Amino acid sequence: MNQTRVFLIFAWLMVATLLWVEWGKERAAPAPAAEATTAASPGATSTVPTVSGATLPAVPSTNTATNKPSVPAMSATTQPSSAQNVTVTTDVLRLVLDGGAIRSAELLRYPQSTERNSAPVKLFDDNATRFFSAQSGWVSQAGAAPNHESGFLPELPARQYALPRGGHGVEVPFVWRGPNGVTIRRIFTLKRNEYAINVRDEVVNAGTAPWQGYVYRQLLRNPPPSKSGLTNPEAYSFTGAAWYSPEEKYEKRKYADFVDDGTLDRQVKGGWIALLQHYFFAAWIPSPNDQTTFSLATPPANGGTQYLVRELGPGVNVAPGTRAVAEAKLWVGPKLQDRLDDVAPGLALSLDYGIFTFLAKPIAWLLAQLHKITNNWGWAIVLLVLLIKLALFPLSAAQYKSMAKMRKFQPRIAQLKERYGDDKQKFQMAMMELYKKEKINPVGGCLPVLLQMPIFLALYWVLLESVELRQAPWMLWIQDLTARDPFFILPVLNAAVMWATQKLTPAVGMDPMQQKMMQMMPLVFGVMFAFFPAGLVLYWVTNGSLGLLQQWWMTRRYSEAPAKA
Repeated sequence: MNQTRVFLIFAWLMVATLLWVEWGKERAAPAPAAEATTAASPGATSTVPTVSGATLPAVPSTNTATNKPSVPAMSATTQPSSAQNVTVTTDVLRLVLDGGAIRSAELLRYPQSTERNSAPVKLFDDNATRFFSAQSGWVSQAGAAPNHESGFLPELPARQYALPRGGHGVEVPFVWRGPNGVTIRRIFTLKRNEYAINVRDEVVNAGTAPWQGYVYRQLLRNPPPSKSGLTNPEAYSFTGAAWYSPEEKYEKRKYADFVDDGTLDRQVKGGWIALLQHYFFAAWIPSPNDQTTFSLATPPANGGTQYLVRELGPGVNVAPGTRAVAEAKLWVGPKLQDRLDDVAPGLALSLDYGIFTFLAKPIAWLLAQLHKITNNWGWAIVLLVLLIKLALFPLSAAQYKSMAKMRKFQPRIAQLKERYGDDKQKFQMAMMELYKKEKINPVGGCLPVLLQMPIFLALYWVLLESVELRQAPWMLWIQDLTARDPFFILPVLNAAVMWATQKLTPAVGMDPMQQKMMQMMPLVFGVMFAFFPAGLVLYWVTNGSLGLLQQWWMTRRYSEAPAKA
């Protein structure tokens, strides 16, 4: 296999992989939502249909529920009054709470763009078109209970909370007081430099009758804007629901498949539920010993469809004069690979590298270690290339040695071609005999390039998913490694390196058509890489430059003078 075919195979496989992923995304794109047959009146509360035949988790009592209580699903038209809103600010988050839901969440360390004074990323949003909320409430078959739409009120008159100077956390209390003497006190606890919010419900029964209730926690959002484009990294990032259980491990479902893939009704001890998007996500994480039920739904809203993932449970029985506690964590923030598994088992799987997970995870880990040395993600990518080149040095050295020998014997091969004319079979046999006699491996150039290809594609997914690299600068004109080169300097350098490599590569046995295709390769790759993330092109330019240097040295060493015919 000559060098032309290696490059052609590489280009074809890379483009085919990206086209396949894009085709899968377009194939699964959700159809436009149908108009509702009846318009909901403002302020109406929609309910999510319960799953038939399902039962609630057992409660600590001799009585067990046999049917799920109906849980209201908040839509953009059923928001509570802003009079009970509370704003809390830490060093990393700014939240707007109303007791039953987090209506707004800004990630203060993540600007929306690289422009100066850019607003922070807003993960939760109560805007009707971008609606996304984390909600929690209680349902009871025996009496009143607060849901996420109404019931909880601020316990204190304060409407603004902030992390105290030198303090490690801040607590925001809400309370619901029922007509039957039952009180539920909800406390949101936010800590410094933490995206995991602790949500603790303390149920106190000061009445005369037992009270039974079930806590539910859910994430609800409008469908996010659809991203497309062969070279748009965000188009390949998974968006949809994900959940984890100790038995079934990590599972996920695209928004388009919420209905078609059937209902989800699974009882889980521990685990978590989440809604994922590019770089960021939200997840409810029940206490590890809680028995909960996971479900998905698509409640209607304003003539469209929203997407909901919920965990229901645990149920509690609170006798008169006693109390009970239900506790969970809510992750609101970026996909930080070094923190997530400490929050909950399997939570780091939210960094979805797709089919390249097995290779992308070690690359992401190695990049993180190199970043600790360089404190710059661009130089970390350069060091990654150096390490990979060192690991593949024996293979690439054999490749360049064979290529240098082939260059040395080009005059003899040209003579063979002239001797056998159009008899390609005899020419190939004579050429292979020459290779065997001179110990030249004609396929030596294939393996190193083919090994580089999965690494290249895995790095693409690392740049796609790793929020640590989001808007990360390298130097000079490259101020965002996950965006394209604004001046196309790296793609031009890549094309120049490929052209120079061609000049050192022997065109052995090529027909005129192959030679023309080979000459087009630098231009094809230059245009293709012009719209790829700069970090990816930096990787390939560094790799190509080191390969060019190595090939030049090997050529000088092993092809001092052309072999005589």
